[in-house]
Amino acid sequence: MHRSYQSILPTHNKLLQQKWDDTYYNEHKKKVKEARSMVDTKAPRTYLHLHLKPKKLQLEEERLATIERDNRILLEKMAYIMRTRGRVDNWNNYEYKSLNREKRQRELLRVTRENQAILQRITMRKPELSAEEDHKNWLQNLQFMDNISQYPKNWWKNDKDDKETSRSAHSRTKSENEAAEENEQQENDETRDSDENNKDNEKQEDKTDSDEQKDNEEQKVDDDKDEEIEQKETETA
Repeated sequence: MHRSYQSILPTHNKLLQQKWDDTYYNEHKKKVKEARSMVDTKAPRTYLHLHLKPKKLQLEEERLATIERDNRILLEKMAYIMRTRGRVDNWNNYEYKSLNREKRQRELLRVTRENQAILQRITMRKPELSAEEDHKNWLQNLQFMDNISQYPKNWWKNDKDDKETSRSAHSRTKSENEAAEENEQQENDETRDSDENNKDNEKQEDKTDSDEQKDNEEQKVDDDKDEEIEQKETETA
């Protein structure tokens, strides 16, 4: 009994009640599935004429066709002109001649003569002021300025020159002292080297003398031994 269908409402036939409940439930599921929403959340419709714009494409094709036709006509005309001399015969082979050429030449000559005359007047004009007199006056003014000035002329340059000369003299004396010290040091080194060389030579000579003395003594001992041997041999004989 516990495995049989348990209805919510009281019924006298559980099998029929199960069948009716299943039918109601399936109808409910179908209604829920087919129910329409109160708010439209779908994307708006896409219209083809808003994206492709066939009128614009048609106008562009017509424009390109017109350009292509004009280019073809122009190319045919250029090819015909290149093959022949063209369809015109009004070539201008004459030289250009001016009607007022002589007048312009005369005007140019007149302006040139006037400019030369002005230049000659300017170059021949003597100056009203003398540069030599101005120079003399300037020298005189400089003399007056030197007379009334408290400090001598270009005193800052003289001080600077004195400082530079003293600095150069100091550096010169310093360099001379350094050179003298270097020479003295060099002389001392040379004397020291010569003394060391003399000592080495003396030692070498002493060593050679001692070696010769030892050699002489050894030679003498050998001679004495030889004499003794000879005496013994004579005695035995």
